[in-house]
Amino acid sequence: MLVLLLATLVLAMPLAALAVWFQTTGLVRVVALAALAAAVLATLTLVLRGQPGAGWLVALATIGLVAAWWATIRPSNERIWAADVAHGVTATIAGDDVTLHHVRNFDWHSEDEATERWEDRRYRLDQITGVDLFSSVWSNPAIAHTLIGFSFADGQRVVFSAEIRREKGEAFSEIGGFFKQFELVLIAADERDIIRLRTNERRESVSLFPLELTPEQRRALFLSFAGLGNELARAPRFYQTVTTNCTTVIFRLARLIEPGVAFDWRILLSGYLPGYLYEQELIATDAPLAEVERRAAITPLGQAAGDAPDYSERIRRR
Repeated sequence: MLVLLLATLVLAMPLAALAVWFQTTGLVRVVALAALAAAVLATLTLVLRGQPGAGWLVALATIGLVAAWWATIRPSNERIWAADVAHGVTATIAGDDVTLHHVRNFDWHSEDEATERWEDRRYRLDQITGVDLFSSVWSNPAIAHTLIGFSFADGQRVVFSAEIRREKGEAFSEIGGFFKQFELVLIAADERDIIRLRTNERRESVSLFPLELTPEQRRALFLSFAGLGNELARAPRFYQTVTTNCTTVIFRLARLIEPGVAFDWRILLSGYLPGYLYEQELIATDAPLAEVERRAAITPLGQAAGDAPDYSERIRRR
């Protein structure tokens, strides 16, 4: 019993402290952390005095209070958002006609400054000519941001990206993503905005993989993104670093199209996702994987294109 009590303290209290740290600020944070420390000290004192039952009572009461407080933290669409995630995409669907509202079309001058434009754009589902997966690595090669782009017969391109919705002045934190620090937002953007930002301003390692999908799968995937945007507008949800991130969201959407798609560890370690797609024959398999990945790299092409109007065409020139 004593070992179990100590194990409970070791596991639960650090999690409670992290929750307080990421959800409070200033004096409230100091007081709440002091209260947690006092609860741990009281529990240990009672145990040392030979009163483990009273120690359990203090520990469980503290955990119960933290859990009750945690349940009150709800996602919201009404905050002062950073400019690049100020609007999530929504869609109006009428047969094969889809109008996306709040398509981002920023002209980036640096990774933090841009001329801001949000637009309504109309697309025809029967005119989708291709679907691309973009993988963008910024630091750890095991972790990549994953985006899905659609091309249309009239030359339009739009990219969907499931992202953290930062508040103004807020910075991303992987640990904070476990503790309800960020909402989830679905951004739809012009390719010259969202991909050029990564190749040219952030100088990330970006790769482009055309996906081998049927016309029916392309249509269903586009509609699933449109549906997700509408769903998040109605019922916001939190981003979660492991279970609800850019790649896991895409995987869940893919399962709407093909329920038999198998889960794989590379969906979590998204930097290795191309290997999974290669095995599933969802990307080109006409060469060894290393060669497919080598020719998928587009960062040098993007940087050479600069802010040219035909950026999208240039990153596809091999």
